[in-house]
Amino acid sequence: MRSRIVTLAVILGGVAVVALWWPSAVVSLSPSTLSTAIAELVGMVGSYLVCVQVLLIARIPWFERMVGLDRLVAWHRIVGTTTLFLILAHVSFMTLGQWVTAGGGPVHAYLGLFGLYPDMLTATIGTAIMLGAGLLSAGALRRLLPYELWYWTHVTFYLAIFLTFLHQISAGPVFAGHPGHRAIWMALYGGTAACVVWWRAVAPLRHFSVHRFQVVAVVPESRRMTSVWIRSNRPELLKAKAGQFMLFRFLAWGHLLTAHPYSISNVPQDGLLRITVADLGDHSGALKHVQPGTKVIVEGPFGGFFGRRRRAAAVLLIAGGAGIGPIRGLAEQFARMGRNVVVVYRASALDDLALYHEVAALPGVHLIPLVGRRAELGYDPLEAARLARAVPDIQHRETLICGPEPMIARVRESLTDLGIPDRKIHSEELSFA
Repeated sequence: MRSRIVTLAVILGGVAVVALWWPSAVVSLSPSTLSTAIAELVGMVGSYLVCVQVLLIARIPWFERMVGLDRLVAWHRIVGTTTLFLILAHVSFMTLGQWVTAGGGPVHAYLGLFGLYPDMLTATIGTAIMLGAGLLSAGALRRLLPYELWYWTHVTFYLAIFLTFLHQISAGPVFAGHPGHRAIWMALYGGTAACVVWWRAVAPLRHFSVHRFQVVAVVPESRRMTSVWIRSNRPELLKAKAGQFMLFRFLAWGHLLTAHPYSISNVPQDGLLRITVADLGDHSGALKHVQPGTKVIVEGPFGGFFGRRRRAAAVLLIAGGAGIGPIRGLAEQFARMGRNVVVVYRASALDDLALYHEVAALPGVHLIPLVGRRAELGYDPLEAARLARAVPDIQHRETLICGPEPMIARVRESLTDLGIPDRKIHSEELSFA
């Protein structure tokens, strides 16, 4: 119901944008004027959706609690893709209109727009940045990029918004000579910018000033996994729960420039929370060298809605890689709530089983390790028949999966093959990426 309210609000906002455009639209049978009018409309709608896209992941706590992080991130991706197509359509229709009018080919026509509209250079640079950020966010390419590159690409996206905004206000016929329209548009962008500045800059600093987070211990868990223990000076104000993730910016050399999302791998108590991180060769690999006493700016918590929303008496938690972090915390939390908990832990080798003994020692938790490479085993331990053999009552359990995306996709496929409905299968987003 809440998601429908948000969807309706976005649609109504889009209708308001069309209403702003309509009085100034000059639509006739002339191909050039028709093309230009369409370009202005798709440009305005695309610019409106840029604000929607930013607000979806502005880390507004009440918004995330109302809708859910998974849905917000999914909407962000859909809106982002739609926005890119609208921006391309805006450029294409503007170029087409000029081409029909002046001739000379598409490149000549586009360059001709520089003499007709102000701030075309900044708009061109901003559009190029937006398109580049969009391409680098494509699923297949995103997985190949270091998190730092993805992070800074998205930081430049804010510069792109500013550069294209100047062009909208100065060149758009909807705004030229219409101070009321300009005020509405500036309020939209100003409000969006205020949310970003507050929730992504001011709020984290205020949070840090209260909690004074600092590293108290760094513990190797396996050949590729390291745990970092972090303490808050105000434990009574720490709202983090098992299964959630937070953004951590370690105030140490090599860590200052980016805030990374890591899942909480314990049930936080007495102001202590732990993250368990896999060494992926980038920032995560350097965490083993962070010294106790290092200050940390922490944002969040985010996500973790599975534990709060679901009331199933029997749950199945499936972990792989760094997914054991949130799974370990959730297993303890669910066991304390009196639920029947089974944990399936997939790993390629025995020395990859980080936190294994912790999970195995949890009262009321049954741990099932699935160890070995598929090439060596001669089969896939996550295929439907083998999962059903490992967990005979799998049909009656609600399942949460945490791990690499290919593993999540494979488990979902197996559970579907077993006839388990999608509503009983969950794989929460553990980042904004």
